Amino acid sequence: MVKRVLVFAAHPDDDIIGCGGSLAKHVKLGNQVSVCYMTSGDSGSLDYAKKKLARIRENEARHAAEVIGFHNLTYLRNPDGYLEFNMDNLKKLVELIRKKKPNVIYVHHQSEGHQDHRMTYQLVTESAGRAGGPWFQEFKGKPWLVDTILAYEVSTPLSEFNYVEDISEFINKKVAALKKHESQIKNIRYDEAAEGLARYRGVMTGKGKYCEAFRIINASDVL
Repeated sequence: MVKRVLVFAAHPDDDIIGCGGSLAKHVKLGNQVSVCYMTSGDSGSLDYAKKKLARIRENEARHAAEVIGFHNLTYLRNPDGYLEFNMDNLKKLVELIRKKKPNVIYVHHQSEGHQDHRMTYQLVTESAGRAGGPWFQEFKGKPWLVDTILAYEVSTPLSEFNYVEDISEFINKKVAALKKHESQIKNIRYDEAAEGLARYRGVMTGKGKYCEAFRIINASDVL
């Protein structure tokens, strides 16, 4: 069975850092991968004007997605650093979930240090619940229940996790995709950090040489 996978990321590059190896695995299995970026990361550098940086980072996200092997990207363009829990964002997410009909959702975990990451978790988990019910006439689309929701780690490693994916076969793709985010790694080597964390997860869990760790929010099937 082909699965539909929908990733929610606060910023371009969060998806690759948090679950890029798992996404490459989904692609290899023939699953359909889509990513929704809550912001375009326009506060992620002091080297560019905000509008220019947003364009750069959206383009970097497209190039990174091509490395992994998916192409379906949505940009909601909320202000970077000021993501809000409001009706407009909930409506967009509920309707996107109903439109995409994902079997699996990946999202930031709730204890991330970055406010936008935590807010993405709150918005997505609330929207997934609302998307599955016959409520709120302002939301378009037929109700859709998501089978599996997994929370990934980016800037703050998970203190507790209960699902581990072996991404040893895909670590090179994950790192190569992160290198496409040139505006970010030229100042902070997120590619090296993500590779190191994956190696640490692999060593400490014994599940593979390189692994990604997740917190199960809701579970049926993953891959």
